[in-house]
Amino acid sequence: MKQFMKLCLLVIAVAAVLTACEKAESLALFGTGTAPVLSASSSSIAPVAADSNNVALTLSWTNPKHATDSANQKFTIEIDSSGKNFSNPYTTVVTGSLSKSFIAKELNEMLLSKGYAFNVPVGMDVKVTSSYLNNNERLSSNVLKIMMTPYKIPPKVALPASNRLFIVGSATQGGWTNPVPVPSQELTRIDETTWGGIFQLNGGQFYLLLPVNGDWSNKYSVANNSIAGLSAGGDFGYNLAQDFPSPSTSGLYKIIVDFQTGKFTVTPFTQQHGLPADLFIVGGATPGGWSNPVPVPSQKFTRLTSTKFELASVALTAGQMYLLLPENGNWGKKYGVADNTAAGIKLGATLVPEGQDIPSPDVSGNYKITVDFLTNKYTLVKL
Repeated sequence: MKQFMKLCLLVIAVAAVLTACEKAESLALFGTGTAPVLSASSSSIAPVAADSNNVALTLSWTNPKHATDSANQKFTIEIDSSGKNFSNPYTTVVTGSLSKSFIAKELNEMLLSKGYAFNVPVGMDVKVTSSYLNNNERLSSNVLKIMMTPYKIPPKVALPASNRLFIVGSATQGGWTNPVPVPSQELTRIDETTWGGIFQLNGGQFYLLLPVNGDWSNKYSVANNSIAGLSAGGDFGYNLAQDFPSPSTSGLYKIIVDFQTGKFTVTPFTQQHGLPADLFIVGGATPGGWSNPVPVPSQKFTRLTSTKFELASVALTAGQMYLLLPENGNWGKKYGVADNTAAGIKLGATLVPEGQDIPSPDVSGNYKITVDFLTNKYTLVKL
């Protein structure tokens, strides 16, 4: 009996060894996919507001043939400004489909979020990247350039019917006295939906924006002024519950109010010479020559808002130079240009504190000169 048991154990052991030595079957191999080829329904789109809910663009691409069911294929669409190498793309993901349609509103919001102007065509690069759902085996398509034109939409916050904007509050130099002192506390209209101004603000205080000076019935304000960081900017609206908070530190600040987006920003204004209260023109191009102080009122600008100055008419001599002075009779402060040989500078450019003399226009005559320290730009118009 013992011999029989030993024999059985031996047979089992030999069978186990033979089984272990059998060659395992080869694992299945899957081929790699093929980069998708992208195409578009149009190379240029310019929808109008009435078409906001209609399809404006359809993207299609070939099957990359990943080794998985088509329902498990992932496609990442990227859209970015041409030449930016998709450094800050708008991204959307499609699963299990070989196309994606965009309604006009979706593309319009994308373009406006990038800061593009209404009704101005811009070049946008588009590509699609295929992969498995877990992002393995990413294959990028060709890049298409599509011209896209954003259409105009209503501003998020209603514009002031007066087309003017004033600042009032304990943060301002005029306090809560209403009407406020003008022009020093009036904002400048930058474009159709944006206003801006530069103001001396008291730290840790509050302010409001008024469409009508002297009228408390309507105002622009914020919903909750305890939100962290709101003193530097955020959302605002019409007749909301609370005042704008000013920055914690007193000083000169540039305030930009964008009704299109419903956003405002507050940034320190640290330019040399600060914000002038007055402005004068002096130089060989002017009737008063280089004599300083200059004759007034003929060579003194009128201040229109906190940042904007205008000289309605001054006779300028061609082929001469001039400077702008914040203080009449003081050569220690002046505004000129960075390079007075630059093209086009005679009819407008950027002002620079302590810059070079500004060249007069090529034709002698009377000119209107406008200066805005919000942008540091000056322009000349022949009368």
